[in-house]
Amino acid sequence: MPTSRSPKRGARPPVETRRPRFVLPIILIAVLAVLSVAVIALPASLVIRFLPPFIAADDFSGSLWHGSAGRIAVNGRDAGAIEWRLHPLPLMRLTVSADLHWVKVGFVADGTVDVNRQGFTLRNVEGDGPVEDLVDLGMAAGWHGTASFKFTDLRGVFAGDAATLVSAVGNLSVSKLASPQIAGGADLGGYVLHVADAAITPDTDATAELTDTGGPLQVNATIHFAAKDHTGTLSGTVKERAGAPPALLAQLDNLTQLHARDGQGRIPVELEFTL
Repeated sequence: MPTSRSPKRGARPPVETRRPRFVLPIILIAVLAVLSVAVIALPASLVIRFLPPFIAADDFSGSLWHGSAGRIAVNGRDAGAIEWRLHPLPLMRLTVSADLHWVKVGFVADGTVDVNRQGFTLRNVEGDGPVEDLVDLGMAAGWHGTASFKFTDLRGVFAGDAATLVSAVGNLSVSKLASPQIAGGADLGGYVLHVADAAITPDTDATAELTDTGGPLQVNATIHFAAKDHTGTLSGTVKERAGAPPALLAQLDNLTQLHARDGQGRIPVELEFTL
């Protein structure tokens, strides 16, 4: 009968005695599970702790995971209501990430946001509704029509009690635009503002292209935005189309007293505004 061999000095213990190397994944799964349970159980009102100082929220319902705020204010202006669905994993990187559904009277928008101490990133944001429902957010009073937008990327940084936009990619469209101050409130048609990978810095102007989509005016213009002093300049040309309302033609004639038509009958325009 063969005798058993004695283990050699320095030899490794049998494989069966080694500890499995699954400790770290198990810990991560446990942490994620605890975090998920926490955000499900915690009330939605705790989202206030993650908001910048210029945003106020009230009338909460639901949980921190999936909740809503019936009243939102930005710098004291009514900004409607919002519903969110939180992504818990980015919280481990000290980033708040959520799917958003925003409502301002008849204006509705959806998108995804990432927020940290430095700023925010909005992705695949799109929405539409009446332009008059945006008066509280800076839309000039008296304008009517329908607006829609789709931005694949919007980025901003927090500076004091405000957020500053630093880049944008997407389109903003309006249709059936009208104002009592222009052509007696006649339909001015539709327009598209196209922003293509605009990097906005204190020393660089952002640029967007404005064109019409039909209607009484033919418009081709460029908008330059200076972030340093929050001003914008619209420069381009306008020209009436056949069938334009008489009141609009009269206003265009007044405009030609300041800027003569070019060889193609277009009227040069240049407007400055503050944002």
